[in-house]
Amino acid sequence: MLLPAKEFKKLKLHALDGEIGKAKEFYFDDHHWTVRYLVADTGEWLTNRQVLLSPYALKPADMSERVLPVDLTKKQIEESPSLDSHQPVSRQFEAQYYSFYDWPYYGSGSYAWGDSPYIMRTSLERKESIKNKQAWDPHLRSTKDVTGYHIQALDGEIGHVADFIIDEENWSIRYLVVDTKNWWNGKYLLVSLKWVKKISWDDSKVFINLTCDAIKKSPEYNPETLNREYEAKLHSHYDKQGYWVDELAAKGR
Repeated sequence: MLLPAKEFKKLKLHALDGEIGKAKEFYFDDHHWTVRYLVADTGEWLTNRQVLLSPYALKPADMSERVLPVDLTKKQIEESPSLDSHQPVSRQFEAQYYSFYDWPYYGSGSYAWGDSPYIMRTSLERKESIKNKQAWDPHLRSTKDVTGYHIQALDGEIGHVADFIIDEENWSIRYLVVDTKNWWNGKYLLVSLKWVKKISWDDSKVFINLTCDAIKKSPEYNPETLNREYEAKLHSHYDKQGYWVDELAAKGR
């Protein structure tokens, strides 16, 4: 299921033994564009520390109940490696964090989830994961910090990042939601991360391999009609192949 990142903020986080708060923001890596942690706002429960939840612990959202289930107990979360609110997520912290939960570290292979392009949900899959040497160096970014970055097309600026579309199946960031109200008539559009040329973190700008005119004529984004039919229409507009085609081929279907 595809969900806007901001939509997660409306969901209550439910551990195995009770509610623990709400989603605050996400940390993602700028290599595979995959969510690595949900940052939880736990109110007065665990103050002065960042409570990070890996997608390994997250179950599919229950939109009817407005709940995001967390497959951990409160005690497990409380006793997990602590990270002060003002500290960045370091390699040392991640090593302690994944070791504490006995989860395979995502950076230990060439794929988005280490030795697999898909998150390993079962203990058997995780045990079979090969412990490779570090294959790539993840740099974690915050969805909160990247929101507002300007979008630079091939021939001019066209808007800014307003949100992110997250795929719950493997926690990939599929699209940037672009707000064009300062350039055109308040139209919201989606841009696939596959169409991004580069990102200047110093200049807070995203460069994409599309023209302003092509973007302006693309199908308008509406959260209520975000489905495969819309995605196919969007990719067809740009004469691009959908990410799902490559993934289905990779699964051998």
